Amino acid sequence: MAHRFRGNSTQKMDLAKGQVSVPSTFRRVIEACDPDWVEGRKPQFVIVYGDHRRDYLECFTMTAMNEIDELVDAMERGSIEREMVEELYYGQSHPAEVQPDGRIVVPKPLREKIALGEQVFFIGAGDRFHIWNPATYAAKKAARTRDWLDRQPPDFDPASLLRGRSRD
Repeated sequence: MAHRFRGNSTQKMDLAKGQVSVPSTFRRVIEACDPDWVEGRKPQFVIVYGDHRRDYLECFTMTAMNEIDELVDAMERGSIEREMVEELYYGQSHPAEVQPDGRIVVPKPLREKIALGEQVFFIGAGDRFHIWNPATYAAKKAARTRDWLDRQPPDFDPASLLRGRSRD
């Protein structure tokens, strides 16, 4: 997929309406990756809120969800693995759309699940983006990344993890 979510942004949530503005660069990716979207229509995406352990919302474009659909379809029908993946990606998800003003509605149960307040943290993750409570992100995800990097050698280059990448 050529279109990727990159960067991060903190946005203010309208708590009364449960609305928050999606960063404009993220909106362009959502539009480009919704095969049914045309100017004047609301681009669609899917919010996966997941199980009790997940403390963020994972947002997939329609193209990314179509890829997940194909992977699920390739799994053995009736297997516990397929059943669990279907539960996590289909049963614990919410279809969403970007309003003409660039806002999305985050349903109250999802806001409560990850303790969203007045501030919402968006971070790109390639073919998807995550929505976090900023304090939770700072305490868990950012701390985890710092800890992992601190365990690497001083000259560590994250690009060395990319397969097929030649390093001259």
